[in-house]
Amino acid sequence: MDTIAQSLMQRLADVTATSDDFIPLHAPEFSGSEWAMVKDCLDTGWVSSVGSYVDRFEREVAELCGVAHGVAMVNGTAALQIALEVAGVKPGDEVILPTMTFIATANAIHHARAVPHFADSDSVTLGLDVDALEAHLERIAVRETRGLVNRETGARIFAIVPMHTFGHPTDMDKLNELASRYGIVIVEDAAEALGSRYKGQACGGLGHIAALSFNGNKIVTTGGGGAIVTNNSELAKRAKHLSTTAKVAHPWAFKHDEVGYNYRMPNINAALGCAQLEQLPDRVMRKRALAERYHASFADFDHGSIFREPAECESNYWLNTLILSNEAAENRDDLLDALNKSGFQCRPIWSLLHKQDVYKNCPRANLQAAEDLERRIINLPSSAILGTA
Repeated sequence: MDTIAQSLMQRLADVTATSDDFIPLHAPEFSGSEWAMVKDCLDTGWVSSVGSYVDRFEREVAELCGVAHGVAMVNGTAALQIALEVAGVKPGDEVILPTMTFIATANAIHHARAVPHFADSDSVTLGLDVDALEAHLERIAVRETRGLVNRETGARIFAIVPMHTFGHPTDMDKLNELASRYGIVIVEDAAEALGSRYKGQACGGLGHIAALSFNGNKIVTTGGGGAIVTNNSELAKRAKHLSTTAKVAHPWAFKHDEVGYNYRMPNINAALGCAQLEQLPDRVMRKRALAERYHASFADFDHGSIFREPAECESNYWLNTLILSNEAAENRDDLLDALNKSGFQCRPIWSLLHKQDVYKNCPRANLQAAEDLERRIINLPSSAILGTA
C-alpha cells in the first residue's frame, strides 16, 4: 500500500504543480466582477429576492442550458423539489434515481412527498445504467389507467431523475427513448454539470425540466443557490409562483392561492452568480486542461485509471476521478488517509443511498455495478485554478 500511496502523491504533485501545503478538492474562484456587482447590490439596497441581478441570472442560466426559462432558487435541493412538484409528481409516487448520487437528490424527492426508487449505475458514464433500468422496469412495472405502476409496491412510477455524475453526461438519448416508451417524465439533476454538453446539447436542457446547483463547491457559485431551467413556460411560471410563497400578484394585498415556499434566490447572491457566469467558458477550458494532465500523468499507473468523459460528450470535469483496480481498492480508505494527511484533499464517492438508514427500505433494482464503483472511486483535487498553465 505504501508504494501505491507514494506513487499517487507524486503524480498529484506533478499535476497540481503547487507548493501549497493543502490542496482542496474543489475551491471557489473569484477573479472577475464579483466585488463590483455585489457592491452594487449593497449600494442600491437591492439585496433580497427581487432585483435586476436575479432577472439577469435567470436569463443567462437558461441561455447556457439552451432553454427558454430559468427560475433562480435558494439552493439546488429546493430547485429539484420544486421541479418535481411542477412536473406532476404526487405524494406517494415513486421517482427513479441512481443510488450513486449525493443524498440531496433523494432528499428533494422526499421533500416532494414522493418515494426514492434506486437504480444502478453505468461504468461508462457513472450515471444511470439505462439498459439495466429497462430490464428492471420490464420485471417490476405494469401499465394501468393511472400510469406505470410498480407491481411490488402498488405505487405509481412517475419520474426518472438522471444525475450527471461529476459533470459527465448520462446517456440521455437512450434514457429519453426509454422514458417516452414507458410514459415517464424526466427531471434532470444537472447540479454538477453546468457547462457540460451531450452530443452538442447543453446539460440542463436534455429532459422535461432540470435543476442546477450553485453551491460553493460547484464550477460556478452564488455562495448558496440553485435554479430550475425548462422550455415549458407553464412549468417555469408555476415554479416561480410556488417558490415565491404562492403569492398572487397585487400592488398591496397578501393573497396566497396554495401552500408555497420561500425558495427564491436573493439578488445579492444572483449578483455573485452573474459575475461567475461570465467566467464559465474559461473555467471549463481550464478544468478540461487539468483533466488532460491527470490522464497523462496516470497513463502508466498500474493500480487504476482516470475516468474519461463518455463518447460524444464534453464534460466540465467538475471532479476528476480515479477508478482503482480491484486489488488497490482493498486499500482505498488507507490511501485516502495517506493522501489527506499529505495535504491532498481527496474524497471517496458518496455512500450509496440505499445503504443510508433513512432510505434503506426504499424500492431498488439490482445495484451491483454501483456497489463495485463505490469501493473503487477516489476523487482528486479539481479546482479550476489547478488547470491554469
